[in-house]
Amino acid sequence: MRRILSSVLVCALVFTIGTGCSSTARKPAEQVVNLGGIQPMTGGAATFGASGKNGAEMAVEEFNAAGGAMVGGIKTTVNYINEDDAGSPEVGASAAQKLINQDKVIAISGPLMSKVSLAVAPICQERGIPMVSNGSTTVSLTALGDYIFRACFIDSFQGTIMASYVWDTLHLKTAAVLYDNGNDYNKGLAESFRTVFEQKGGKVVAFEAFTDEDKTVDYKPQLTKIKSANPEFLYLPNYYASTATILKQARELGLTVPAGGGDGWDSPDLVKIGGAAVEGGVFSNHFCKDDPSPVVQSFVKKYTEKYGMVPDALAALAYDATGLILDAFKRAGSTQGSAIRDALKDTSFSGVGGMYRFDMNRNPVKVGYVLGIKGGQQVFVTTVNP
Repeated sequence: MRRILSSVLVCALVFTIGTGCSSTARKPAEQVVNLGGIQPMTGGAATFGASGKNGAEMAVEEFNAAGGAMVGGIKTTVNYINEDDAGSPEVGASAAQKLINQDKVIAISGPLMSKVSLAVAPICQERGIPMVSNGSTTVSLTALGDYIFRACFIDSFQGTIMASYVWDTLHLKTAAVLYDNGNDYNKGLAESFRTVFEQKGGKVVAFEAFTDEDKTVDYKPQLTKIKSANPEFLYLPNYYASTATILKQARELGLTVPAGGGDGWDSPDLVKIGGAAVEGGVFSNHFCKDDPSPVVQSFVKKYTEKYGMVPDALAALAYDATGLILDAFKRAGSTQGSAIRDALKDTSFSGVGGMYRFDMNRNPVKVGYVLGIKGGQQVFVTTVNP
């Protein structure tokens, strides 16, 4: 009797994980697969990480509520597992290994930061795990392999957006740049802005750098040089905390020219830290909460009700990055990385950041926004088409 009971228990255990015990075992009615997420939940970009986690979780909840996917005739829902990369390439790489080896994820949504994504992408490529970064804009990322995608536009497009706005709309002829040379994201935007602005006929009169915006607190030596160059515009392609500090110190030095940057500005902490110093600033972004599109307004309403705050671009990008993966997973009808990758390549997806399709380098082709800070709030300025 004991031997018979042991056999029954073993059969029940095997049936639970869906492999069957004998030729008469039935397929499970439902199954759950894991989807990984990597975001900076701590460190200098922690508000972005919180937004990204919220957006990804919301996309998964909606996918499951809509019935999930059918894989081999089995209804399949998704369990989202989020890991903190702390803004560190090393921590991000460890998180990817954990998600792939231990959690057996079908894909990874994220990472957010370019320097982390550059460490995670080779791991995903080697293991055949699709990765869709929500915010890594560095141009070189998708060159690391055909399993690597992104939901955001690339640095060269961001730099083009702001350089075009400064030259064509503000009609300013000179600019200065101050950026973190320890981060591929900041360097990419800085170089792209300078290239496009000077191609248009402008002149970058100062191109100053510092190293590690998470640790730097004094920007006055670089700002003093910039002030002496007498620019008409100050381009700061950095994250919100350092941008706010830089602008406070710039205003204290009497450098009061208009300032702008990239999507790294998109945090409520920009105004909390910078106050009046950031007023009038402009920045390129992937998303605008004031877009009248029904898809956008539905997302804004649901996100605000769920989390008690208006979504920023990083929430929207993570929502779309996760949505892109889930859409591809559903169309592929498979948990195989290669099948999900192939479905991603053939994407035509309507997200809150616009209509997505991927170019030959797996970068999305979609609209970009210019937003401004007015009365301590983000306001829509204009759109720029790809």
